[in-house]
Amino acid sequence: MKNLIYTILLSTVFLFAGGKAVNTGNTGTGLSAIASISGKTCKANKIYDEYDVNLMWQDQPYTDAEDSAYKRNHSLGKVGSWNHAINYCRRLKYAGYNDWRLPTSAELSHVHRKIGEVFNYPKGYDFWSSSATEDSRQYVVFPADAYQYKRAKRQSNYIRCVRCTVR
Repeated sequence: MKNLIYTILLSTVFLFAGGKAVNTGNTGTGLSAIASISGKTCKANKIYDEYDVNLMWQDQPYTDAEDSAYKRNHSLGKVGSWNHAINYCRRLKYAGYNDWRLPTSAELSHVHRKIGEVFNYPKGYDFWSSSATEDSRQYVVFPADAYQYKRAKRQSNYIRCVRCTVR
């Protein structure tokens, strides 16, 4: 009796957990094999094609190290000073292309005015643009409101590169 109660209890728990109990005809339980877990990461490099203006956007996950560099006002990968941003995009080889550049403030504002989040890897912080202000600073665009703000070139901000597409 004790084995029967144990079998029923274990089968019930396993069924609620999403498994499948198998009746083997004896007092033990035969459980289905456990699914193997892929070694691949869930985050993949992507692009966002903005067809209405013929632009292709880099859509890549930001690392913890990059987030840390942003908080400490350093340059690393897809985060950094304006000079770092310009050089990062110029050197970028991504999605089979090597003609990436830093977007203009108008391009950044346009993509962030679209309804819903278009990027798989968004950030709620300022992104550098290639557009200069009249007082030797650069424009950044804040994704939440798509507005342009002035920033000193030495500040650390996020980077998202863009390229023109010909169709």
